Amino acid sequence: MSPEYLSPGVYVEEVDKGSKPIEGAGTACAAFVGFAEKGPVNQVTFIPNWTEFVNNFGGFVKGGYLAPAVYGYFQNGGGRCYVSRLPGGEAEEAGKAAVALHSQAQPSLESLTFTALEAGAGGAETTVEVSKPNGENPPEDQFNVTVRHGKVEEKFENLSLRKGKSARNVMDVVNKESKLVHVAEKESTLSPLEKMPGPGVYPLAISEAKSTALAKVSSDVIIGKAEERSGLSGFEIADDVTMVCCPDLMALYQADILSMDAVKGVQLAIIAHCENMKDRFAILDCPPGMNPQKIKDWRLNTAGYDTKYGAVYYPWIKVANPLGGDSILVPPSGYMAGIYARSDNERGVHKAPANEVIRGATGVEMLITKSEQDILNPIGVNCIRSFPGRGIRVWGARTLSSDASWRYINVRRLFNFVEKSIQTGTQWIVFEPNDADLWARIRRDISAFLTSVWRSGALFGATPAQAFYVKCDEETNPPAVRDVGQVIIEIGIAPVKPAEFVIFRISQWAAGGDTSE
Repeated sequence: MSPEYLSPGVYVEEVDKGSKPIEGAGTACAAFVGFAEKGPVNQVTFIPNWTEFVNNFGGFVKGGYLAPAVYGYFQNGGGRCYVSRLPGGEAEEAGKAAVALHSQAQPSLESLTFTALEAGAGGAETTVEVSKPNGENPPEDQFNVTVRHGKVEEKFENLSLRKGKSARNVMDVVNKESKLVHVAEKESTLSPLEKMPGPGVYPLAISEAKSTALAKVSSDVIIGKAEERSGLSGFEIADDVTMVCCPDLMALYQADILSMDAVKGVQLAIIAHCENMKDRFAILDCPPGMNPQKIKDWRLNTAGYDTKYGAVYYPWIKVANPLGGDSILVPPSGYMAGIYARSDNERGVHKAPANEVIRGATGVEMLITKSEQDILNPIGVNCIRSFPGRGIRVWGARTLSSDASWRYINVRRLFNFVEKSIQTGTQWIVFEPNDADLWARIRRDISAFLTSVWRSGALFGATPAQAFYVKCDEETNPPAVRDVGQVIIEIGIAPVKPAEFVIFRISQWAAGGDTSE
């Protein structure tokens, strides 16, 4: 509709005649579920680098694989990720920091015990200060308590060990008002005055024997609920996630907290999550301590997964122990997510994330021969192998799909990239007049995008016409389709497949012979 011109003058009009370019969607953002020593529980947290992970969730904890997985992710080329910390149970309760305050009258007798409400090393950053009340001649049986955690400070004045309506009993006041600590009184025959804690600053500390990362959680807790933003399901709100890992899943199996059936249930949930979201890929770990024949049995008889949205890697890898001592074995999923990101950034999502060195790996749980990989590769178990002089490399790039069209990881992830990019870049189409002009604009914009994808080497063909086609016309949009408010675009692309088997055919050749064939 033309604007109205009611008075003489010069008018300027802005006319939208140009194309609306489609930008490529991100492909390198991982999501991790696991145990950490501190931080928000059941809350999806964006983590841009390793320093932010430490600030939010703490460092390495004995028995847990979340921190090593995230560290390996960034070490191998990962740029950003999301983390959801699993809630604690009995083991996490035992790992809370605490300090015992001794009686001023009898220094050998404990009178009060302060315990941090936050589990792990985060609670160990808390201090409790006991001082005398302010003013002249304060009551002898009263004292002040100041609790500090970073920049947070809580003050509780004129406390007492006496009980009664008129007394500010330390347990009644602190346990009701404090968000940092819980206090308990040691049973004793001494009077409240005799049990008065001595003045001073007391730092909370974790008992070495009780510090652990794993807690008794069920598979339902790991899977979580989308409406509560908990566990694996919480990642539904993170639109840019493209890879999903749960490195502590096999640790729970090792610790006899989860059965193999429960582990299978969680892995199936990870696969279902990726299939439902259609824009992400599951990176699964195999059980530890199994030889290739047992892994084959596990893959065929236990983990009989058939999905184009996931892959599994074997065996576990050895890395330097961040807590000191000998090297430790860790599941490879986090490191593999980093390699996916590195390959995407350096070569493109169309490049298979294989024949890549695993940075930080010092060894593998089990050396695999070619004949052993011969029984694992066809069933979709991607092997990690150590090659003399070439380091420890990923030597497989297959999905868990039985469909030959979706055999390779890079093909599935390329389609994820193309589909997400087109979906995001064509939102302007909604509610536009559904006519031939719209169809032409759609063909133009999508063809321009797919041409750039072809030029990057992601599509097979000497020309764009050989690499893809875009059809949007009266044939795909007859009146019956338009009457229900739909516009249908048909797209076909020819992805490049990895050169998985390189075959040199060598024969003897007589010099000067016929070479015309």
